[in-house]
Amino acid sequence: MENIPTWRCVVALALSDGEGRWLMHQRPAHKHHGGLWEFPGGKVEAGETPVCALVREVKEELGIDVRVDDLSPCCFAQEGRDAGPSPIVILLYTCTRWTGKVAALEGGAVEWVRGQDIDKLPKPPLDIELAAHLLAKMPD
Repeated sequence: MENIPTWRCVVALALSDGEGRWLMHQRPAHKHHGGLWEFPGGKVEAGETPVCALVREVKEELGIDVRVDDLSPCCFAQEGRDAGPSPIVILLYTCTRWTGKVAALEGGAVEWVRGQDIDKLPKPPLDIELAAHLLAKMPD
């Protein structure tokens, strides 16, 4: 029987200000993919649903509150078979409502970026794929 790998579920947020800009997070220099821009989010812990994990992650990472009911599934991206024993699958959700002031609480930086400018930011491979899917769904 083929050895079927386990996988790591990661969630990410495409937060829109409603004016054509999306929140991007620059990873701290000391972390994996340091200095690259990503959609904020993090790992789904055991016993969590993806949306509950995303609510927790954005509170920890950005200091804002989002409601589960305000999150909409958008797309996903996954590492290939050569990624190792536990490939990452990132589930991207969109949201336009939150409370609190956005801040980079775990380091790095945050910026509101126009859709067409997201492609210009250096990003990790899976965030490149997520951005392409997100922007393809947005009206011109």
